[in-house]
Amino acid sequence: MSALPLPEQDGGGRYPGFRTLDQGPHWDAVTRRTVQRRLDPPRRVGFFDDHELATCRALVDRLLAQDGEPRIQVEVMIGQRLAAEETDGWHYDDMPIDAEAWRRSMAGLDDDARLIANADFAEATVAQQRAVLGAVQDLRMSPWHAMPATHIWGLWTRYAATAFYAHPWAWDEIGFSGPAYPRGYKNIGIGKREPFEVADTRADEDPVGA
Repeated sequence: MSALPLPEQDGGGRYPGFRTLDQGPHWDAVTRRTVQRRLDPPRRVGFFDDHELATCRALVDRLLAQDGEPRIQVEVMIGQRLAAEETDGWHYDDMPIDAEAWRRSMAGLDDDARLIANADFAEATVAQQRAVLGAVQDLRMSPWHAMPATHIWGLWTRYAATAFYAHPWAWDEIGFSGPAYPRGYKNIGIGKREPFEVADTRADEDPVGA
């Protein structure tokens, strides 16, 4: 299994020229192998069927603004986690267990998309998908397919963010230089950087607003 190609650096990021993997020689062998394995294409496991996987991909791409290649295969990573029953160890009393909530919510997205777009969620346009998700967000604690909308939204975003920010490409995006072991950090404090860190070229820009 070959490693995924590194994204091209176009100078448009907040940390131009920075790559977390450049710090690999400073990690111990176990850490280096663990991080490098995350660049391998994730192995599909049998939690989601093909249709659910396509729905999940469309969902997480909208949540994470992965609107083009290269992209992190978050949907496969979520499927792996659910198949292994690696949950957060809790769920709300008014929610089913995570695996059931994911299946029910994938079906719910299809149901809503058919009303708006006369198509399954994965086949709808990006604008239509955003409209479906916006409607879920607007419901807040109101029920959405017999589950509180706020809680299902939290389930999606927790799993999506956990998978996305476990990947070195996401670390590049936020200027994170990777595990501190065994080298450690010496310049501790807000605004202080290590010699190997890169300044945020858009520090005054709100990333959410942007």
